[in-house]
Amino acid sequence: MGRPTTKTALLTAATANYEKLNALVSGLTEQELRTPFDFSGDEKKKEAHWKRDQNLRDIFIHLYEWHQLLINWVRANQNGDPKPFLPAPYNWRTYGQMNQAFWEKHQATSLDDAKFMFQTSHAEVMKLADCFSDQELFCKGAYPWTGGSTLGSYFVSTTASHYDWAIKKLKAHRKNCARI
Repeated sequence: MGRPTTKTALLTAATANYEKLNALVSGLTEQELRTPFDFSGDEKKKEAHWKRDQNLRDIFIHLYEWHQLLINWVRANQNGDPKPFLPAPYNWRTYGQMNQAFWEKHQATSLDDAKFMFQTSHAEVMKLADCFSDQELFCKGAYPWTGGSTLGSYFVSTTASHYDWAIKKLKAHRKNCARI
């Protein structure tokens, strides 16, 4: 399935990947939940997130914080308070530092709280996406504050695409646990 370009496709893809992610999480064993993530043995996994996220809580928190970025950005701009998607001092070259700050901020957050926060923010993002028309979501220039992108591309990135990232990471962790 290609990247969504309609509201229906966005909502369908986000829901499908959310359900896949939750099904995968529900199927994790106690050993898989207890074992810290360790991808150091795979030379292909060089991106910072492979070292940063060490457990399921970290994944839930990452997804939750990106939901918050989207929600706060959309609401601020809708209310006439122009804000960039990434808060200062971050930009698209330094957002890895922002992700690290999210990780550090939530090291005392419990897995149960992180899961609840993620589930709640997912529902809020879906409700927000549903408020927009196809044209508002996927026509360039519909909102000047989206720059050269569409509003829908931000929704896709923070839901369906991000959930796919989480699924891949959890599957890689599960595979590692099977080798232990």
